[in-house]
Amino acid sequence: QNASSERNEKTIDYSSSKPLSYADILSITKGLNVISEFFDVNAVVTVSGTNISAVALGKSLEEAIVQAMDSNPLDFVNANVVVSAEIDSDAAKMLKGVNIIIAPKFTKNAVEYLDSHDTCYVSIETPLKDYKKYLSNETIVTPLGTLVQTPNLSELDKETFKVVSKNKPTVEQIEDAVFAWKVAKHAKSQAVVIAKDLKTSAVAQGLRSDASEYALNAACERAKDAVLASDIPLDVHDINAAIQCRIALVIVPSASSKVVETVDKYGLALITTGITNKLF
Repeated sequence: QNASSERNEKTIDYSSSKPLSYADILSITKGLNVISEFFDVNAVVTVSGTNISAVALGKSLEEAIVQAMDSNPLDFVNANVVVSAEIDSDAAKMLKGVNIIIAPKFTKNAVEYLDSHDTCYVSIETPLKDYKKYLSNETIVTPLGTLVQTPNLSELDKETFKVVSKNKPTVEQIEDAVFAWKVAKHAKSQAVVIAKDLKTSAVAQGLRSDASEYALNAACERAKDAVLASDIPLDVHDINAAIQCRIALVIVPSASSKVVETVDKYGLALITTGITNKLF
């Protein structure tokens, strides 16, 4: 079945092996929003409903798939999986148990394998590097009026991206921080993402006052020496929880003087981006 999704007279061209439901399209869109941040590397995003379950990068696509599985094995089953590279037969075999596979291309052998296992697959024919050019305002009609929100196209700026703690992060920790920030950018508002080695350990989203504790509890031992990213400023209570779980680096839009004093007291590294991500 061939179809296209229309936005502002521009279309994302795709083909699907089976008809897609309303919920499928919303879920796939969420995954594509995230994967567009990592279009030039081997990346895997898993989505359950419209929630990001896991994101992982790898030296190969197969490694990224394994990392995503390890990140959130429970939600990986029956998830919608979006990848940034071509799916071959080996990758298809690794993903046969998921709900839908979304990729730029599929090899002939991969298609034959997925068809034989009745697995739905979607080929995105518009280059992922151009994906953001096709994003338009998000509109929601409510009984109180129509809400319109522009797409979140924010990028980290070297002028506002600052290490504000006495303890300086390593190059690897900064890479994890940028990775986690990009994931948090597309999670639902008031998100907290914990990541290490370019793989999410926990994604808390759409929560209010307890997002940090939820994410830290979900990450458990994997929080040690990891990065914690939030799309909103954190308070001292959140920082203390991160300290207790042995987080190494925190990245937030901004930080109060009390937060900076606390991270300096306990030797955490702290980065402020100067950017507040606002998403539904």
